[in-house]
Amino acid sequence: MPLDPQVEAMRAEREANQVPQLYTQTLAEARAADLASIQAAGGDVEPVHQVEDLATDGGVPLRVYRPDLAGALPTLIYFFGGGWTLGSIETADGISRKLANAVPCQVITVGYRLAPEHPFPAAVHDCHDATQWIAANADKLQADPARLVVGGDSAGGNLAAATTLLARDNGPALTGQLLVYPNTRYGAATISMQKGDDPYLFNNTSVDWYWKHYLTDQADGLNPLASPLLAESHADLPPALVITAEYDPLRDEGEYYAEKLHAAGVPTTLSRYDGMVHGFFAMSGILDGGKKATAEAAAWLAEIFRDG
Repeated sequence: MPLDPQVEAMRAEREANQVPQLYTQTLAEARAADLASIQAAGGDVEPVHQVEDLATDGGVPLRVYRPDLAGALPTLIYFFGGGWTLGSIETADGISRKLANAVPCQVITVGYRLAPEHPFPAAVHDCHDATQWIAANADKLQADPARLVVGGDSAGGNLAAATTLLARDNGPALTGQLLVYPNTRYGAATISMQKGDDPYLFNNTSVDWYWKHYLTDQADGLNPLASPLLAESHADLPPALVITAEYDPLRDEGEYYAEKLHAAGVPTTLSRYDGMVHGFFAMSGILDGGKKATAEAAAWLAEIFRDG
């Protein structure tokens, strides 16, 4: 189908204002512009019962969002997007607040290190280390260690998938994985990647720019912790919800990953949003598709936590 009318209007505004692509800017400019764009498109900031900033014993920053619930809380450990190069805990603030209220559940956002200052595999190990620390400190965090889900959007989805691979062998036990338009394969030559060349939307040049910052050696792209699609086995991973967007260069590799999980016996729900583009999950303030996807993620999480 064609671009969603709301997406088309957003794209037209970008073209009219000649908004520069992030990959044409310095890192500092791109990081500031990325955050400003997400905050502008995210809608009203929802109040949450309690928000707390802390850090793991290893120094990884965390932000904890707690709804007004008693007892040990089901917990989503969330990794922000930004191509491993942009983004921060602030980037995922709107998403975290919405999910904490809608599920309801505790959401803990992980402030992993960014490339190129800290290239692969620093972010993966930060995310897995933080996940292990959260499980080990469940009592302190009011978390239910039997109901832990990892999730993220874009590069955050990639990190969530990689974290499940590490957790399968090294713990902790995870209840689910929420993967929103994840990168799953370095150098993917898919149809969606080949067609994803729109100069006013996230495109295949964007993808290449992020990978070049993340990897110091192209050979690292074949490591399953960088490209989870290449893992030898996807068996015994936690149930997954994979959300993709029709007009996203990453669409096909996200959907291939869902197919891999399903083939390995992992309960998997694949949900493609027609007419949507990369980043729409964080744009619920201007895109109805973003609101719908957030509601779907919340409903899936509620079911996973209830059954877990």
